[in-house]
Amino acid sequence: MPLIAGMSVLLGCQFLGEILVHGLQLPVPGPVVGMVVLLVGLMINGRVPTGLRTSGEGLLRYLTLLFVPAGVGIMVHFDLIKADFWPIIVTLVVSTALTLAVTAKVMAWLTRSMPRDPRDEWREERP
Repeated sequence: MPLIAGMSVLLGCQFLGEILVHGLQLPVPGPVVGMVVLLVGLMINGRVPTGLRTSGEGLLRYLTLLFVPAGVGIMVHFDLIKADFWPIIVTLVVSTALTLAVTAKVMAWLTRSMPRDPRDEWREERP
């Protein structure tokens, strides 16, 4: 029963995200808004319910199966990809480098803005 409840919560959040996207004319996919709705709900709740945890872990266990259609698509459309190979490679490299740089800056900013734990200084002073 907890598995059904957890899956219902996931599908309900996705449905609510779709409703919000269509109702507010947002340029974001409905499942993304649904994940934000789920995140807000989990933050308000303060913990992950057992059924939701079980459903999430079950979906993550088989996540690799979702890459099969993408792999088949690459094989089917290999000629199209080959025609635009270099623009695709440049885009992937630049976007990856940009993502790493932004992530590093955000991490540095978060690390500086967090209060230091006084116990860390004690640990550093010990031989």
